[in-house]
Amino acid sequence: MSIPGETPNPYGQPQPPQQPQHSAYGVPQQPQPQAANPYAQPTMAAMPAAGYGQTGAPMGMSPAMPPGIPAGGGGKGGKGWLWGLGGAVVASAVWAGVVLATGGFGGGEKKEKPDLAGYVYTDNLCDSTDTETFETEGYDKKDDSSSSTSNPTHSSSQDPALDSMTCNIDFKPDTASSSDYSSVWLYTTASRHKKTNPAPEFEATYRAYEDQKSSSYSYEVKAVGGLGDEAYVVTQTNRSSSSTSGAYVILAVRDGWVTYQSTWSEYISSSSDTRAKTSDEATDMLKKSAKATLEKMRD
Repeated sequence: MSIPGETPNPYGQPQPPQQPQHSAYGVPQQPQPQAANPYAQPTMAAMPAAGYGQTGAPMGMSPAMPPGIPAGGGGKGGKGWLWGLGGAVVASAVWAGVVLATGGFGGGEKKEKPDLAGYVYTDNLCDSTDTETFETEGYDKKDDSSSSTSNPTHSSSQDPALDSMTCNIDFKPDTASSSDYSSVWLYTTASRHKKTNPAPEFEATYRAYEDQKSSSYSYEVKAVGGLGDEAYVVTQTNRSSSSTSGAYVILAVRDGWVTYQSTWSEYISSSSDTRAKTSDEATDMLKKSAKATLEKMRD
């Protein structure tokens, strides 16, 4: 029995109705009438074109099955579609592997290798800290026999991300009498940065001292050469005290991913016959001591 408006099939097999195709933006397009091929096998309807706005299978179709594929996947068309789907899955897996291997999606990122410049961790930085420079300039280590704490003192911490070492040494001028008030100490720290490069923030850390000022003190920051990749000297100017003299100077050095800081603090009463070092003299001592100390810290 033929339906008005359709071309009869001489073999009596009904042709499957053609599914509407979608444009690139998901708008259904009406199928164009086509003449029947008397020798053709039933074919799979065209897949909707992928594009923006596509909302899935037409009404009445299972979302898991594209239009034109009978349930159960029978027929050559069904097998071809399954093989095509398998190839797409394999291609997607290969593409995902390439993306991850090249750093896409945050995977496989190339991390910067830490540059420790040959410096090694030590649990006692005082063993490596040079004191000969200060002893030559007239300073002796304070006797700790009458104190509850030892001199020098040290601490250390080793971690997969950061190794930290400190050393504190109390000095006294060798010309100071027992009645003179003096406070002289050298505080040294060293850090091995194993996860984060300290270079981008190193200068800014010490330049920040320039913003720390009051009516009684201020700081001056200068770059110095001859030590590591970069080095800075921070000098404090005390404008209020007339009863003491002395210098407060910080020397900071970065060599690769290793940072080093030594701080000289000296206050001597004005009634003492001992002359305190000026900031420039203290800076020279710190530079000489740092050079010797950093050499001792190398492997």
